[in-house]
Amino acid sequence: MHYPHYVNNQAERPRYHHYSSFLAPAIVVLFVLNAQFTNAFPTLRHHRPVSVSGNGHSININHRSITGGSVRSAYTGFKGFSTNCCQPARSAVALQAKSKEQEKAQRSLLEAKIANDIKDTHVKEEKERDEIAAEKIDQEKEELQVAVKEVKEAVREISKSAVNLGEAVILSNSTEVKDAVQGVSKSTLNLGGAFVKKVPKVFKRLMTLLATGEMRKDMLRRRKHYLSDWTDAGKKKRQVIPAVLFLYFACLAPAVSFGEISSEVTSGSMGVVEYLLGSGVAGMLYSVLCGQPMAFLAPTGLTLAFISGLFRFCSLRDLPFFSVYAWVGLWTSAFMSLLGLLGSSKLIRYCTRFTDEVFNGMLSVNFIYEAVSSLRRNFINADPLNLSMPFVALSMALGTFVGTMNVVKFEASKFFNRKVRKIVKNFGPVSVILLFTLLNNLPWAQKFNVPTLSVPDHFQLAGGRSFIVGLKAIPVSIRLLCAFPACLLTCLFFMDQNISVRLVNSPENKLKKGAAYNLDMLAMGIVTGVLSIFGLPWMCGATVQSMNHVRAMAETKRNEETGQMEITQVTETRLTGFVIHALLASTVMLLPLIKKIPIPVVSGVFLFFGRKLMT
Repeated sequence: MHYPHYVNNQAERPRYHHYSSFLAPAIVVLFVLNAQFTNAFPTLRHHRPVSVSGNGHSININHRSITGGSVRSAYTGFKGFSTNCCQPARSAVALQAKSKEQEKAQRSLLEAKIANDIKDTHVKEEKERDEIAAEKIDQEKEELQVAVKEVKEAVREISKSAVNLGEAVILSNSTEVKDAVQGVSKSTLNLGGAFVKKVPKVFKRLMTLLATGEMRKDMLRRRKHYLSDWTDAGKKKRQVIPAVLFLYFACLAPAVSFGEISSEVTSGSMGVVEYLLGSGVAGMLYSVLCGQPMAFLAPTGLTLAFISGLFRFCSLRDLPFFSVYAWVGLWTSAFMSLLGLLGSSKLIRYCTRFTDEVFNGMLSVNFIYEAVSSLRRNFINADPLNLSMPFVALSMALGTFVGTMNVVKFEASKFFNRKVRKIVKNFGPVSVILLFTLLNNLPWAQKFNVPTLSVPDHFQLAGGRSFIVGLKAIPVSIRLLCAFPACLLTCLFFMDQNISVRLVNSPENKLKKGAAYNLDMLAMGIVTGVLSIFGLPWMCGATVQSMNHVRAMAETKRNEETGQMEITQVTETRLTGFVIHALLASTVMLLPLIKKIPIPVVSGVFLFFGRKLMT
């Protein structure tokens, strides 16, 4: 018997009545869920009925289970259903994943097969090309032997005719002399015809035989662009004219500066005139013969140091400087030409970016050292009680340096429009040089006696020497020994030239006509030989002038993300290099005007070059 408790004068309801009020809805929810799962999973079958009862409430549920499976929940938190009900869906997913893996494996096998077929095709084509090249070389050898044989026969005939003429003269028979003279004339004509017809072919075939496959590839790669290298400049006249004017002064400054320094270290044997003429001749020849016309040749500090050391050696050994100089240059020319023909420029790929930076750092230090040495010389030679001139010279040098740096950076500024900024950038360095030159020639500035370039008033080589160097002024043993310093100079030229050209061919410059390192090496060897015969200073790859040439002929745009100017296109042409160096060579006719340029201005340009090489 239940006895109710009284709370607040009211009888307390039995506690199980609270549970029974919630039990009925829960049973209904379970029944609905069971029906839904029955429709979703037809593989489930009825099992024995389960009765759920409460206090005064009861309901019967036909529970479903999976045959042979454990009674588990299909969803988290719901017990009474088997996980085997999801097997069909899982099997479909697994089958689909397996088919994807098989398809991926088949695709990989197909790609590998295609790659192997392409590789085999390339190998086969390369083999066929090698066979064709070998057959062509054998044919060239046979034709070369035939041509040489014909030339030898012609020489033998003329020798025989000359002997007959000598015998006829000894016997004093006029008829025999006449016949012999006719024989000599005929043999001479045959020899001349053989030389005219055969020697060019002999030379061409000899070059073909000596040149390696890489050298021939360089020639073929650049041959199809040779005509466009001259004509493309005509399409960008507004870009070519300011570039020529800017680069003329950019090449004039180092030529004049190194000429002034060379005149001091060689006791006047090589001066400004030789450097102007050598730079012009070397640049014109190189622009015609080279493979990469965007690269420039120019005097460098390392070359000047080598010439200075060679001059001191000749002075100590009492040897004629120019004869030794010419033979060292000829040996270097032979070595450079041989390296180019043999395709040795492929070795430069072992040089990393670190090598380039070290070499550029060395050149940068050399430029800055020469500028500082020139300014320091003013303080040493000046009167200790009056240092006005050295400080004025220092101010002019720093002014030239800062002014040139600012006008070059002006293109990346936000002032004016793009066209005006480009004009300022192209003509700015020239304007800075002319401005300080005009300031130094004003009456109030002349009292400081700032030193200017020491050049003759009219064109003549140093010491009044002739153009052709006397190659026979030294004995044969010395000529052969000149090959040893030539090896050192060849190593210097090899590194300098290839690194400079590789910087020009950098992907950042977006050049499209291709590189030709071996052809550049051969062209430099020919140029070195010509300069050596005439006693003109050697030239090698100039990194600063070459990169300035690329930037002057480039079209740029501002990168909004980095805020820097990027090259979009470069006009690759030989015409600018040829015209610039032709103007440089003709500068020897303007010596009275060149004489007015202050040396501190040149030092400021050197500081600019050194700073640019650091970046």
